[in-house]
Amino acid sequence: MAKSRSDDGAQTPQQGPLHFAHKESRAVRSDDHAIVSTDRHVLANDRIKGLARRTFSKQVLSEIGGFAGLFALDAERFPDPVLVASTDGVGSKLELAIQLGLHSSIGSDLVNHCVNDVAVQGATPLFFLDYFAAGFLDPDVVQQLISGLVDACKANGCALLGGETAETPWLYGNTDYELAGFMTGVVSRARLLTGEAIREGDTLLGLPSNGLHTSGYSLALKLLLETAGYRPEQYVNELGDKVGAALMRPHRSYLAPIRKLIQAEVASGFAHITGGGLTENLPRILPRGLAAQVDLSTWEPPPLFTHIQRLGGLEADEMLRTFNMGIGLVAVVPADLLKKARMTLTRMNERSIIIGRVIRKTAPRIVYI
Repeated sequence: MAKSRSDDGAQTPQQGPLHFAHKESRAVRSDDHAIVSTDRHVLANDRIKGLARRTFSKQVLSEIGGFAGLFALDAERFPDPVLVASTDGVGSKLELAIQLGLHSSIGSDLVNHCVNDVAVQGATPLFFLDYFAAGFLDPDVVQQLISGLVDACKANGCALLGGETAETPWLYGNTDYELAGFMTGVVSRARLLTGEAIREGDTLLGLPSNGLHTSGYSLALKLLLETAGYRPEQYVNELGDKVGAALMRPHRSYLAPIRKLIQAEVASGFAHITGGGLTENLPRILPRGLAAQVDLSTWEPPPLFTHIQRLGGLEADEMLRTFNMGIGLVAVVPADLLKKARMTLTRMNERSIIIGRVIRKTAPRIVYI
């Protein structure tokens, strides 16, 4: 136990935060500031267990409540396996979700974001872990959040293997909480996508986003709710929607189109367009000496982005470095395989846009025309 000094110089015990894993801790912290209820924790964990089991496959060897989750890797399906891991949070979108009480959608956002991050490396998502901390552990809110995680895990074919649930009233307000996730996937070494196969002349094929996804919310909320003074329930003509609905559109999972393009052997690499926009994410997959040339006239950003830009008087460069601008994934496709790639996507009703090409250039790593 950590020690701290009291005013008279004596050593006094210092209580650390009480953690409720998706395992059944019984401890209670009681002082002048808070009493953590084990009854609410037990109820929340009981609901978590029932929901998480819906995602289990024969590879899951453990139940919720152990010290760790157990998962059996299928070595026949993935010879010479490479594990691919990703972690992320939801960011400022969480603030709006709490205000609107839309907790399940945040769970789906988080899973889909992490799925995309491992999928662009060619990996199949295996299992997901979550971390949830709240000022007040409301079993109904926990159930909604976990339901969102479960629905997204099932849709992406991965297991919700476990997690951590903490009630920390000395860190968060009663309705405030934090949510983070951790995804593990696997790919055979020979099928790992690192971007090294990308060549000059390859085509940049963009797949549409649903909206902001999970990036740029600090600026978007400031401009829409503070600068413009909109209310989340207010319909805005320029958006063609209510403000809250436009902002809470889910983060897409691109696992299905990525898989199809990989199976068709038509993609040299993929970039998930998240925080940093096209400007910072496209160069992450390009080999040294190559750059992305993006033609901004090839697609029309959705109204949400153009209205945010107008409200803030933002330059195009700042928009492209902050938001996805309507492009959530970029597939890099050899020019001679472009027709096959687009046909593959069309067959699954997936729209694609030719947004540019790979050029030979050292700096800058992305050029807008």
